[in-house]
Amino acid sequence: MNLRILSLEDYPRLYELWSSSPGFNRGLRSLDDSLEGIARFLERNPNTCFVLERDGRLIGSILAGHDGRRGYIYHAIVHPEFQGQGFGKLLADKACEALIAEGINKAGMLVFASNEQGNAFWESQGWTDRPDLVYRNKSLNSENL
Repeated sequence: MNLRILSLEDYPRLYELWSSSPGFNRGLRSLDDSLEGIARFLERNPNTCFVLERDGRLIGSILAGHDGRRGYIYHAIVHPEFQGQGFGKLLADKACEALIAEGINKAGMLVFASNEQGNAFWESQGWTDRPDLVYRNKSLNSENL
């Protein structure tokens, strides 16, 4: 098993993993999740994004970043073939450790309400929901589908 920092060279295999996982690809955006979008994210967050490889195969990844005040988890994924083996926890723990090392004390994430498996996983890891909040967003670029 090889857990390491995500590099831009991983992007083709990473995007393939994202695209091939049922339901995951509905959260992808054409600009934000493009090679250029991920390059910008990694430039701002060079030490908080990770991939997990097994026998040279990329089987999981997590994007984590921060704004200097709060940390955020994005696009956490373990290939379905490898779920339930502790790899999601390994990635989540590593991302949280990296955020702590950067002085971040609290982190958040978004999980689709319909993602029962994902929500159960994050709850089992100590992440709580915030029923007192309403998430809002606004597209600032109509090409970011």
